[in-house]
Amino acid sequence: MARPDDSSLDAMRLHAPLARLLRPLVRLFIRTGITFPALSQLLRELYINVAEYDFALPDKAQTDSRVSLLTGIHRKEVSKLRGAGAPIHNTPATLSWSSRIIAHWLAAPAYTDALGAPRPLPRSGEAPSFEALVASITKDLRPRAVLDEWLDRNLVSIDENGFIRLEEKAFLPQAGSEQQLYYFGRNLHDHIAASVENIVGQAPVFFERAVHYDDLSAPLAARLEARSRDLAMNVLQDANREAHAAYEEAPGGDWRWTFGIYIYREKVKPEPQEDSGKDAS
Repeated sequence: MARPDDSSLDAMRLHAPLARLLRPLVRLFIRTGITFPALSQLLRELYINVAEYDFALPDKAQTDSRVSLLTGIHRKEVSKLRGAGAPIHNTPATLSWSSRIIAHWLAAPAYTDALGAPRPLPRSGEAPSFEALVASITKDLRPRAVLDEWLDRNLVSIDENGFIRLEEKAFLPQAGSEQQLYYFGRNLHDHIAASVENIVGQAPVFFERAVHYDDLSAPLAARLEARSRDLAMNVLQDANREAHAAYEEAPGGDWRWTFGIYIYREKVKPEPQEDSGKDAS
């Protein structure tokens, strides 16, 4: 099928997919008390911020008039709100080092067994130990402080032999936590950004695929979800090991990379029946 050119990507054609994309977000907004006026103000600031920085002309200063033209927001309000865009790149400090330590535990050969699973670790001593694991990532944190916090968050447990074990919960931030909200923004941003680039670019540049089946029974939907979880974790762990090995040897730079997988299932609500126009007898 021929790829549409830019002239065919009008706003009207985006209404239906945008409504579907935004519907679960609107449910979240209403559930958490984000009202329409509050969301409208946030969107107004983001429209101005994106127009100011992402649509600036080469070698020309962006003006209030041009931002107003791009966004449809009055020039006086543009002048007032420029520079007010919400921060979107801040990583919580605790999340940064926790993720790096866990990623190292899951990927470094010294800390994994023959099957690639994370080894139970003694508290101290030469590598592989929990003390050496933390020290390999940061010297600014005491391993005991990390262990206490992780025990409190049920990320690790201590077995009968005194070894520290990484729990499955380490992969799942607590509902509503700072860590979960960070990844909520990051993961959805990256998925949507990849999709947008594929739509507006000359050719699809990012891999984005999904397997989906409709008209399933509840048991089959649950079984497929469970199986896909196993497959996804295996693929993510393989990607993490390969990326970790390359990262340890490669020079640093100013790029980032994300490889994500999502799984979803729901009970489909019946489509509303159209009014026949006849009175019930």
